[in-house]
Amino acid sequence: MRKILLALVLLVASCGEPPPAAPPLTRAAPAAEPARPDVQESWRITRHGAEHEIEGYADRVSVLPGERFGLRVSTTAPRFTASAFRMGANPAKVWQSERVKGTRQAPMRLVRGTVSAAHWTPSLTVDTTGWAEGAYLIRLDASTGAQRYVPITVRSASTAGRVVIVNAVTTWQAYNLWGGRSLYKGPSGYADRSRAVSFDRPYDGTGARLFLDFEKEALAVAEASGVPLAYLTSLDLEPGTLDGARAVVSLGHDEYWSPAMRQVVTRARDRGTNLAFLGANAVYWRIAVDGRKVVCDKEDDCPLWRASKPESALVGQMYDCFPAQGVYRVTRPGHWIFAGTKGRSFPGMVGVETDRVSRGSPRDVQVLAESPFSCGGRASVTHSTYYTAPSGAGVFASGTMRWVCALRGSRCGHGVTGAAAAFTRRATTNLLTRFAAGPAGKREAPRTGSARFRGQRGL
Repeated sequence: MRKILLALVLLVASCGEPPPAAPPLTRAAPAAEPARPDVQESWRITRHGAEHEIEGYADRVSVLPGERFGLRVSTTAPRFTASAFRMGANPAKVWQSERVKGTRQAPMRLVRGTVSAAHWTPSLTVDTTGWAEGAYLIRLDASTGAQRYVPITVRSASTAGRVVIVNAVTTWQAYNLWGGRSLYKGPSGYADRSRAVSFDRPYDGTGARLFLDFEKEALAVAEASGVPLAYLTSLDLEPGTLDGARAVVSLGHDEYWSPAMRQVVTRARDRGTNLAFLGANAVYWRIAVDGRKVVCDKEDDCPLWRASKPESALVGQMYDCFPAQGVYRVTRPGHWIFAGTKGRSFPGMVGVETDRVSRGSPRDVQVLAESPFSCGGRASVTHSTYYTAPSGAGVFASGTMRWVCALRGSRCGHGVTGAAAAFTRRATTNLLTRFAAGPAGKREAPRTGSARFRGQRGL
């Protein structure tokens, strides 16, 4: 039931038919230069419109530069256009389609409890020739003025020598209520939720809710840091994709992990790849991936990772509280991650979910921040942690889901201030810069025992 509540807080399958013939190709223009300040925000939606006035999805979650993907769009408007914006430190428009004839697609279908729009007719095909690697939002603009996003990642063919930013698409899809069903909720609540959710449908809301809430700002800070970056989605975490990577960054809400995803990231750490978890409640559900579906029954065949292999062995800590609200308190200000930061106490940064050192945490895990608060009347604490793997890889976990949100300062809400933005931006940049240089543990001074846990702690 906790996760049903979380879905409400965050909100405030193929049918087996052969696909229709592909529509005419729409070729992309070369990638644009970084946007000027006067056009930097042109990617934003200004009018949401009615519920089904325009919406759509991409037939691929990620593509390599130069590959094509299809858009399937439904709209009540006579015409629409699609525009691609590369997100990051300087969001920039890289492509726009011609005006396309609008079509009101057939209603969604329910296939064994899974909402699907796989039967929709393709609307246009996009060629990404000239697009740089990165996270993109395709904005659909109906001729009536309504707008929605469709996310797509232009992934990196190689991650060697780079810091890898991972879009948590399996978690995006788990919370996607388009068509009335997610892994948390159906028309009547939890009982008729989906046991599997499909990428063959639009995302709810703006079309990019979790990317905007939990990833966009961290991506901007990472690009502004100047470190060499690579881009993947959680579905791209396959054997070989992290070969030679300097670091892997899990963003603000990265909850749904398959065994293959975890194995690839764990093996990378064990070869010296640094890891950063800039959220909380990561590696929580042990999912299966079936083609373009995320499978997680939550009762029969989707156990929690901690039931067999606690996530703390990888992350350094594990989920403890929802809903959480509290003051973030730095307890080890001399650690290199906090070099150059100002302040030791930041209201509102603890929430809405939190982690803490727990059973399975590495024996020498260091606690960098310890923030006591009340979890629904229960005294609790959240930790920011750091440990060094035997390979020399460093692993940081923020322990709070609001780390990325705090990068926005007061725009985060919850009492977060501009001081928190300055703190998290500097700490995140320190982290990325050190991690980009290789296994962080090989460049650290010997640790003292005063700020770390010796032995495993229970919840």
